[in-house]
Amino acid sequence: MSLLRRSGQQALQALLELAEAPQQWRSVNEIAAAQDLPAPMLEQLLLQLRRAGLVEARRGRLGGYRLQREPARIAVSEVLEAVGAEIRLIDGEAEEPNLAEQQVLRSMARRLQRAMDRELMQFNLEELLFDLRSCRESLSGTGGLMLG
Repeated sequence: MSLLRRSGQQALQALLELAEAPQQWRSVNEIAAAQDLPAPMLEQLLLQLRRAGLVEARRGRLGGYRLQREPARIAVSEVLEAVGAEIRLIDGEAEEPNLAEQQVLRSMARRLQRAMDRELMQFNLEELLFDLRSCRESLSGTGGLMLG
């Protein structure tokens, strides 16, 4: 089971693609092909990311999208929030539990949610890009795994 919604995963894939060359303009079709994503869905996600101030867009033959800020200044939580893919362990609108055991479990879920939210606010695209490059290196057979 994955806690990450498809839109969140696709948005992160797109931003990782842009983070590889943050100053380079990339078209929707280039990003879609590189990440094996459907271009129409990707375009919608990029529009949401642009509205959130995470990417900038430029029209024309040499246009496309690129990161608005450096990868170290883009938190994973911002990306997920921008595309409506926040990770929620508990439903905020659910009724309060009646039994003490249910209350204890709900309290635990709230604590876990707060911890996960803090981690996602601190985890940024630069770290994710480092992990991606490390993973590629380990899969290529030319180097060791450097995930940290």
